[in-house]
Amino acid sequence: MSKEKVVLITGASSGIGEATAKTLVANGHKVILTARSEDKLNALVEELGADNALAVCADATDFSSLENVVNAGIKHFGRLDVAFANAGMGVQTPGVEEGDPEQWQTMIDININALLYTAKLTLPHLRKTTGHFILTSSAAGRIALKGSVYGATKWFAYGFGQNLAEEMKPWQGRCTTIASGMVNTPFFDEAKPDKLDPNDVAEAVLFAIEANPRCNVRELFLMPSN
Repeated sequence: MSKEKVVLITGASSGIGEATAKTLVANGHKVILTARSEDKLNALVEELGADNALAVCADATDFSSLENVVNAGIKHFGRLDVAFANAGMGVQTPGVEEGDPEQWQTMIDININALLYTAKLTLPHLRKTTGHFILTSSAAGRIALKGSVYGATKWFAYGFGQNLAEEMKPWQGRCTTIASGMVNTPFFDEAKPDKLDPNDVAEAVLFAIEANPRCNVRELFLMPSN
């Protein structure tokens, strides 16, 4: 087992974030969990154990609220080794011509601004620990999808991850962009059991952070087998 890491996870109350928290704690790491759902976060901490997990409810699109999460996590665990910017969402009405600008704004806030805020707030702490930044992009951020504004936000996330890796490189910081195909999460109204499981992404996060420090896993591209 690798050295214990303290990992901040946004969007931690369900889906990929919840699965990642469970996987990391099961492998000897500590987690700082944040999302808007306080009840779900508290239930997750109860399951994982207060020695292993801290929950701080916040809206990741609010800079000051997210700053409070980071500060509370540092105060509790004493350091930050990894930040996993996982919070994200899609829209109910696809396309541009028929799309809803209000839905776009909400999605851009979480898929882009929350990602930027998470990086801005955690990088000074990650620099101190020669730490690691991980972000959730998507297979949709690597291909052209007809009129997909969601895909365009994930193109941003994908490009941002590549650029951030270069910014972190001078101090040996590592940055990993996770691009996955469809994952069976509450993101969808109907279950997708034939697609990727949140645990598949969680295991990818574990692989990235436990890689030898000389190895910067820049990208993990995950697709369903069928």
